[in-house]
Amino acid sequence: MAGQSSVLTDGSWLSRLDRLLFKLESLLSLVGGLAVFSLMILAVISVGGRNFTGSPIPGYVDWIEQIMPLIAFLGIAYAQRTGGHIRMDILISRLKGRALWMVELISVILMFLLMLILVYGSYTHFERSFDFAAPLWSRDSSMDIAIPLWPVKLIIPVAFSILSLRLMLQIWGYMRAFIRNDTRPVAVPLIEDAATQAANEACNYSASESGEKQ
Repeated sequence: MAGQSSVLTDGSWLSRLDRLLFKLESLLSLVGGLAVFSLMILAVISVGGRNFTGSPIPGYVDWIEQIMPLIAFLGIAYAQRTGGHIRMDILISRLKGRALWMVELISVILMFLLMLILVYGSYTHFERSFDFAAPLWSRDSSMDIAIPLWPVKLIIPVAFSILSLRLMLQIWGYMRAFIRNDTRPVAVPLIEDAATQAANEACNYSASESGEKQ
């Protein structure tokens, strides 16, 4: 299941690197959100143009193909940092102390190894599309209006690389928690129970209500 989580901070180098990377992840997540908004705007303009002027946006499907990777990949490191990815924690949530940190550490190491493979594979896929000697540096393009595909293909290894950096920090965090037997480690998502989630959501709602009144 996907659960809410909190990430603790302190003055350690691990926490500083965590917060620094989180700024980049937040920026990329914002770009992904703007991509969703742009997709909505494109749909409105295309449908409106078809209905009122008889001329929808040229290459509408091509533009959608360019925008979808922004939506799909730019937010994955942000979701990993905040613990927002889908996961089955029926058993893990019952573990405590070093047993919990060891299981989390093993799972993150496996994810990290998988991401290294995906970074390599996605980058070679980008390389097959990119060529300085070709027009617009592209060996392939979209079907309708010939948009170069290498920029959107480059997004995937970049996003996977940032996720790999996030996983490296979490490996450090879980390993540190295992060695020190921490109860509240920093720089890793701590899964919250239903009561804590409800309390946090109530606090956030109260804060937003206070801000609106001011």
